[in-house]
Amino acid sequence: MGLGSMVGTGVFVSIGIAAGLAGPYAILAVMLAAVVATCNGLSSAQLAAAHPVSGGTYEYGYKYLKPQLGFTAGWMFLLAKSASAATAALGAAAYICELTGAETSISRLLAVSIVVCFTLLVVFGIHRSNQANIVIVAVTLVSLVSFAGVGGWEIFQHGVENHLHFPVWGTPGNYWFHGPGFLEAIALMFVAYTGYGRIATLGEEVKEPQRTIPRAVILTMIVTALLYVSVTAVAIGLVGPLGLGLTTKQLGSPLLLASGALHSSLVPGLVSIGAVTAMLGVLLNLILGLSRVLLAMGRRRDMPGAFAQVHVARSTPIASVIGVSVIILLFTLIGDIRLTWTFSAFTVLIYYSITNLAALRQPPEERRYPRFIAITGLAACLFLAFQVDARTWQVGLGLILGGLGWHTVARGKRLTATGKAD
Repeated sequence: MGLGSMVGTGVFVSIGIAAGLAGPYAILAVMLAAVVATCNGLSSAQLAAAHPVSGGTYEYGYKYLKPQLGFTAGWMFLLAKSASAATAALGAAAYICELTGAETSISRLLAVSIVVCFTLLVVFGIHRSNQANIVIVAVTLVSLVSFAGVGGWEIFQHGVENHLHFPVWGTPGNYWFHGPGFLEAIALMFVAYTGYGRIATLGEEVKEPQRTIPRAVILTMIVTALLYVSVTAVAIGLVGPLGLGLTTKQLGSPLLLASGALHSSLVPGLVSIGAVTAMLGVLLNLILGLSRVLLAMGRRRDMPGAFAQVHVARSTPIASVIGVSVIILLFTLIGDIRLTWTFSAFTVLIYYSITNLAALRQPPEERRYPRFIAITGLAACLFLAFQVDARTWQVGLGLILGGLGWHTVARGKRLTATGKAD
């Protein structure tokens, strides 16, 4: 469930962005991002175990904090995952173009077409089944394990030159580690792990959530971290960090470039198929999930009431599906994978800051983990959120303020109409 959400855009696209920012230290950035994500995952698990309702931090903010923070969490989740969905569409389009030999200039148009097609599928009642999810995860894991296994063996046989050029700690040439790019790489890689939120937001659908959710989060984090570190190390070992980062900026298909350096004609095609399958699965899952978040916010009147409607015949919140898809399309039209992923990083880090703050407000009888875990997660998220490109976080802050302005007006109207607050 969580693994299928986590092994997608992050591994097939973002490790190239991280390599371009942090060089060979991208491997360390992947590890540190996993540590931060684990703190947040445990806070999410603690909250979900005590308050097992669908909705995640949107609901926790209302229960443990203030309506404004609950709304901000929902608003940030919508923006973060919409940007992630756009990245998935752009990434899938890039891999398709490379796989078919099509001109890369059409990748943006292809990505837009993919979003439109998937929107129509969801509107007409297509849902991602558990069987389809199993197939997608299986294909993705086979492609990644094949890449890591074959690539690791070739690096072992022919040398590890790309891993031997780490600048020495503390030397003037060590700009990779001491520069701001390393911290931004951690922030961007953090997004790749946030599929664990899918586990926590399904509290109402899980048996024995107090025991099942924490175990699922921890197990998923361990497996994903091992996979990400292995793939990143092999990719850098094959083409070097600069080559990996360059292809992400231009094409959005770093693992295809890396697999092309292998003495194998099978692995590149397998990687491309795995990438396209995984990212299309992520896109479909996000359209489905985000439309339900928008539906819940519409019912609470945190969003316009039109989004609270469900089509009777199709049992689908069509207005919410279309609304979410419009946001995704706007991000997709930007056409810049790094920009959409960076925006997703800022907004999702703010979202998990609220998660950790809510965990700190839980009473002692609901606490499963030491407070320092939530404190660490909160401090790390707030710090990393402002390590991304300044223009990105400035736009993000503007959207938070704009959203809160809307929420204040909408809440005032509700208070006037009903005579009581949330």
